[in-house]
Amino acid sequence: MHFFIVERYGKTPIFLPCHKDDTTMDSALLIWNRVKLHTGLFKNIISDRDPKSTSALGTNLHTFLGTKLSFSTAYYSQTDGLAERMILTLEDMIRRFCADGLEFKDSDGFTHDWCTLMPEFELAYKTAIHSSTGKTPEKL
Repeated sequence: MHFFIVERYGKTPIFLPCHKDDTTMDSALLIWNRVKLHTGLFKNIISDRDPKSTSALGTNLHTFLGTKLSFSTAYYSQTDGLAERMILTLEDMIRRFCADGLEFKDSDGFTHDWCTLMPEFELAYKTAIHSSTGKTPEKL
């Protein structure tokens, strides 16, 4: 499972591996520890309709942070499909890695664990030229 953030202006992604059993608080800590330090707090967060986002804790978290929570719908003009395209791109990257049976060596030996490659997937996305801007997210 993965959790991802996309900064809309520069289309800069942040890919975070997570577990399907993570709680709303676990997700909040991911945002606080990784995302806030990278980009600062957001004014508006567009989320899918995951129960973690719609729960009382999730709603209270957004109130506490001072962010507005909006929900995405595929092909809805206000969300412009950025999140949906990002999901498809990330899934394609992971699928290609797994289909090729690629192995990489870490400190413990060889592994096929794609979650540990999320920083590399993020770097690959950040350095790819986007057709909509003609630039990489790193250059925006």
